[in-house]
Amino acid sequence: MLAAPSENEHRTFSLVLFAVFVAATLWITIWASRQTRTAADFYAGGRQFSAVQNGLAIGGDYMSAASFLGIAGMFALSGYDGFLYSIGFLVAWLVALLLVAELLRNSGRFTMADVLAFRMRQRPVRAAAGISTIVVSIFYLLAQMVGAGALVALLLGAEGEAAKIWTIVVVGALMIFYVTVGGMKGTTWVQIVKAVLLMGGAAVMTVWVLAKYGFNLSTLLGAAADASGKGQAFLEPGLKYGATDMWSKLDLLSLGLALVLGTAGLPHILIRFYTVPNSKAARASVNWAIGIIGTFYLMTLVIGFGAAALVGSKEVAAQDKGGNTAAVQVAQELGGGPGSTGGAIFLAIIAAVAFATILAVVAGLTLASSSSFAHDLFANVFKRGKTTERDEVRMARIAALVIGAVAIVLSIFARGLNVAFLVALAFAVAASANLPTLLFSLFWKRFNTAGAVAGIYGGLISAVALVMCSSICWGGKSATLPKGNPDALFSETIVAPFPMQNPGLISIPLGFLCAYLGTVLSKEKTDEKFAELEVRALTGTGAH
Repeated sequence: MLAAPSENEHRTFSLVLFAVFVAATLWITIWASRQTRTAADFYAGGRQFSAVQNGLAIGGDYMSAASFLGIAGMFALSGYDGFLYSIGFLVAWLVALLLVAELLRNSGRFTMADVLAFRMRQRPVRAAAGISTIVVSIFYLLAQMVGAGALVALLLGAEGEAAKIWTIVVVGALMIFYVTVGGMKGTTWVQIVKAVLLMGGAAVMTVWVLAKYGFNLSTLLGAAADASGKGQAFLEPGLKYGATDMWSKLDLLSLGLALVLGTAGLPHILIRFYTVPNSKAARASVNWAIGIIGTFYLMTLVIGFGAAALVGSKEVAAQDKGGNTAAVQVAQELGGGPGSTGGAIFLAIIAAVAFATILAVVAGLTLASSSSFAHDLFANVFKRGKTTERDEVRMARIAALVIGAVAIVLSIFARGLNVAFLVALAFAVAASANLPTLLFSLFWKRFNTAGAVAGIYGGLISAVALVMCSSICWGGKSATLPKGNPDALFSETIVAPFPMQNPGLISIPLGFLCAYLGTVLSKEKTDEKFAELEVRALTGTGAH
């Protein structure tokens, strides 16, 4: 593999750099904990962050291991087909900006369920929204922790699976600490610092790769195609999603739909809109986020194709079969290659930045899911609103511990999958369960409790069930999977009953259909409350 036994001193440097990054984030968390006194501080950072700060934090929350590691790996292994992830993640922000950001900030308080339950019966809607938030967050957590395992295994030169497993455990422990101690204030500052570091590291790599090819993108693409072993096919559609197979085409469409619609339903992104003082700042923070994220995704294109050109697709896959180490492998190559001091130093810097990326995102995800459990399920479903803020925050901390433990166990089993792919599944579940009910709540006067509950459970159950029936779990050889899937979670021999890997094409329309049918088949009316919600959403009157 990339690291040789003679590189112990390089590994020591890498570990010291990692320790510095982790120590810095722990200090930020402890500092923030001293300013976290109320539920608003824990859930929303006291609503004190500016548009620029929140824009950076949104970028830090969104530019995850999937973006930096997974998408670069997708470009390095699949060439042109990696574009869909990069473009899909970016275009999705237009949906969030135009339809959700300002209205959500005006209408809610701490969680997505605050908006959904405003004009409906509290307990059933909050229960459904809380369960959906936790499921989506755990899917997303899997991707980040799998990426961390691959990253540290590369850095330590570990060829076995033990290093990946222990890394997943350590990341899980750190994210639990960030949330339980720092709350939203600590998490936000970690995300801001991480966004600055990630943009800086990616910019240096992008310029460096382009400089090696005379700042000529065409030359870079040609070199990547030659080094990939696939020739011109590397620059054309079809390497990952077969151009001739109908199911592969539908899978591609399903993926695109999930990526574009998923962002506006991601709980850890939605709660970021509550950390600013008003709707104008929420809207401005999304504009900042779009600029930051758009620039970043253009850089992942260069980094990914640079990995294919400088490292080679075969070497990328040999280190990690999901391609999750492509970005740090190209960093090592830029610094002078394996065994060189420059290569070890630049590898360590970029790996530490990527590790900081993972820590920031898992903290945001754990905060979103634990907040939803405490605020929606514990306070409003189990206790029927009869609880104190102190008890609620304490329950959020306990929930973070439990959710973190579940994510650790599941991540260990999923460690062979590409992290960008895993995130696409989280997007599909968010777009299927959360987006239909959120949009109907904000824009449909007739929408009611039955529709909200049916929409959330219909979208959630169908998305998860289709994933469980796909080749992600059952990897036997079939007409759509002639080579099988050796990384299947449960069996490499049983043929998957569902021929697509991403469920979005079926589960997203099903989520909207369930929400519609639940509404029209129920006689409940919420017209008066809708008028109040509409005024609040559009003007900010009565917003917290």
